[in-house]
Amino acid sequence: MYDVVALGELLIDFTSYGVSPGGMRLFEQNPGGAPANVLCALSNLGLKTAFIGKVGKDMHGDFLRKTLQCQNICTTGLVQDPNMFTTLAFVELSESGERSFSFARKPGADTCLRTDELNNIIIRNTKIFHFGSISLTTQPVRSATVSAVETAKLSGAIISYDPNYRALLWNNREEAMKRMRSVLSLVDVIKISDEETELITGAKSPEKASKILIDIGISCVVITLGAEGALIRTKTCLAKVKGIECRVVDTTGAGDSFWGGFLYKLVQSGKKPQELTEDSVKDFVKFANSVAALCIQKRGAIPAMPCIKDVMDLYESEKNKL
Repeated sequence: MYDVVALGELLIDFTSYGVSPGGMRLFEQNPGGAPANVLCALSNLGLKTAFIGKVGKDMHGDFLRKTLQCQNICTTGLVQDPNMFTTLAFVELSESGERSFSFARKPGADTCLRTDELNNIIIRNTKIFHFGSISLTTQPVRSATVSAVETAKLSGAIISYDPNYRALLWNNREEAMKRMRSVLSLVDVIKISDEETELITGAKSPEKASKILIDIGISCVVITLGAEGALIRTKTCLAKVKGIECRVVDTTGAGDSFWGGFLYKLVQSGKKPQELTEDSVKDFVKFANSVAALCIQKRGAIPAMPCIKDVMDLYESEKNKL
C-alpha cells in the first residue's frame, strides 16, 4: 500500500541561470512537473510514493527516471516511449523569483500516456491519489487520467486535485475551464491558487469560490494566497493561516511543496477529509507553509524539496512564535 500515488507530467525545467563568458544565456537543467514535485516533497518527508506517467526514451527521460528513483519514488508505473520526446519547459525568473514559461510539448511524451498503459495495481493500492489539470489538456492522456482517478476512487483512495493553469497549454480559456471543472465531482481535497478561483468556480473571491467547491461535494478546499498564506474551508469551518516571511530565490515548486506538506499531514492523521476539524486543517496548513518556505529559498523544484528535519525545525519554531 502506497501513501500517495500521483499521475501527470514529468519534465525538464530549463531555468535561466545567467550568461556564458561569450554573453549567451545559460539554462540550468532541473527535473520537474507538478505531480512529481508533490511526490518528491512527500518522499523527502518520509512517505511511500509512486509515479504514473510517460517520458521519452531519451537522455531527458533517463535522467528523470533516475531522479525519481534517487528520491525513493516507485517508477514501476513510469512508461518510457522511444517514439516520444520528453516534455521540456523553459523558465524565466524575475528579480522577485516569479516565473514565466515556454513549453516544448507538441506533443510531449506526458500527453501520450494511454489508458492501456496505466499500472492499475499501483493505482488500486494507495491511500491518496493525486493529479493535476495539465494531464487534462489533450488526448490520450486526458482519458487515461480520468480512468485512473475513477479506479483509485472505487478502490477507496482519497482523491487530491491541483488545477494548475498554464494558458500556453490550452487552445483557449473556455476549453481550460470546461476540462478543469469536468473532474470536480470526483475530488475529495483540492488546492487552487487565488489566481485560479474564477477559472474553476466563476467566483473571484476565495471565500465564495471555496463555498462553491464545498457545495458541489468536495470535502476540503485550500486556496493559496501567495505571501498572505492560505484559506481553508470544510463543510464545518472557514479559516485563514498566514504565510511565513522568508527570502525568495525561486518560486518554482512552491505550491507543489505546500501541497506535499498538506497531504503528508493528512496521511499522518489517518482521517478522511470529511472528518477534519478546524484545528487540524489549520495545523496542516502551518506545516505546509513550512515546507513551502524552505523550498522557495533554493533554485529549482525537485532539488529544492526540504527534508523532514528541516521542516520540523521551522514548523516548531513558527509555532513557538504564536
